[in-house]
Amino acid sequence: MLSVSEGKMDGKEKLKVMLIPFPGQGHLIPMGDMARAFSGRGVRATIVTTPLNVPTIRGTIGKSSDSDSDSEIEIVSLKFPCVEAGLPEGCENTESIPSPDLIPNFFNATTMLQPQLEHLLLRHPPHCLIASAFYPWASRSAAKFNIPRLVFYGTGVFPMCVSECLRLYQPHNNLASDSDPFVIPHLPGNIKMTRTMLPDYAKTDGEGKYAELLQAIRESEAASLGVIVNSFYELEQAYVDYYEKLQGRRAWYIGPLSLWNQQQDKGKRGKEASVDEGDILKWLDSKKANTVVYVCFGSIANFSESQLREIARGLEDSGQDFVWVVRRSDKKWLPEGFERRTEGRGVIIWGWAPQVLILDHQAVGAFVTHCGWNSTLEAVSAGVPMVTWPVAAEQFYNEKLVTEVLEIGVPVGVKKWARFVGDSVGSEALEKALNRIMAGEEAEAMRNRAQKLAQMARTAVESNGSSSRYLTDLIQQLHSIAGLQNCPKSCQ
Repeated sequence: MLSVSEGKMDGKEKLKVMLIPFPGQGHLIPMGDMARAFSGRGVRATIVTTPLNVPTIRGTIGKSSDSDSDSEIEIVSLKFPCVEAGLPEGCENTESIPSPDLIPNFFNATTMLQPQLEHLLLRHPPHCLIASAFYPWASRSAAKFNIPRLVFYGTGVFPMCVSECLRLYQPHNNLASDSDPFVIPHLPGNIKMTRTMLPDYAKTDGEGKYAELLQAIRESEAASLGVIVNSFYELEQAYVDYYEKLQGRRAWYIGPLSLWNQQQDKGKRGKEASVDEGDILKWLDSKKANTVVYVCFGSIANFSESQLREIARGLEDSGQDFVWVVRRSDKKWLPEGFERRTEGRGVIIWGWAPQVLILDHQAVGAFVTHCGWNSTLEAVSAGVPMVTWPVAAEQFYNEKLVTEVLEIGVPVGVKKWARFVGDSVGSEALEKALNRIMAGEEAEAMRNRAQKLAQMARTAVESNGSSSRYLTDLIQQLHSIAGLQNCPKSCQ
């Protein structure tokens, strides 16, 4: 185990927060960014993770080793009980789960981290524990040591409101068909969905292992100090107000968390990129503004070879320049002659891409995305409109936010939720969506709206911006709870 240092400032004890992200990229990266936000205010942050996830945290916070004891951010490593939970050795991240059948084993392994965390809390108690929502037991652990616990959701306010309205009012029950549209009751915006778009766990009427986990999360949240959300007030204003009425508990909206981390090399966030940063920037520099389509479906979605071929054909037939991130190493599925025919106007990145770096480049005019929350918020922060291709989790909810509420996206036409593989979409649908978002009548209006939201995002994290004020308020409350002297100027 790595050491945890005691923090002092001007002879007085510093506020110390401990963060324990769920072991998936969608939690590890934003909680690393969050640690940066706290340390920028003079708060000492400790990130608790497992050995194989340490490089992702290091890459996000810009720390090359664990020996820098003067750093405001430290990393503590706990053994991940993968074998004990019936997982293969080294299965410490959601990306490395070899089969959907082993997802329950993975969640069991994360529950088995509780004794190690409690031992750490006993030896090095922080003033606050910030734990992923997927650790419902963290509220009990924090309470044992009289430490306040904050819940972190790796998503925005809109999808949380959708999820809660579906649970409370069950509008998807008693429909004639799974494809019949229904309005989500009481939710602002007259949002319509179908049963096929809902996660399987949202249709089980409270039954099953995942439904049990969601109930445990709700109870854990009720016992916590409140919720930290990776979003900003101006992006989801109507839903922030509705959420606080709906839930009746405190939340702090301190996003976009990636924008708190701008001093860190954008190309180094998360895992090591599979492409040379200089090469991809040079290629993008050769393109005119808003002419390149960036295509990436996150770290978990696993498309079939036939679907990948349809994407390749859609990109080729659209005539658009593109950067396409493919999460597999084999090339046998590529249409014959595809790389030759698209040479000069297309780049395939095989593996991990420096996404924020690419999205921030002026050449990028659209993002084909699975609508994971991190990707969605990174596109918003960069002012890039989206072609939405949701797959799983809450991604269909995020699509509605992007296409209908914010009006900065075009749906590719996916209708069916799928845990991993994704619904089938033909090349013509992708080609049509790309032409619409890049050159259609709506393209300029969407781009203007996206760029206004990007400016709002940047303003939110600046001095006296909404997210900055929320962060200041949270730190001041934690100082008060901890009985420390008034929050120093560096934390404001």
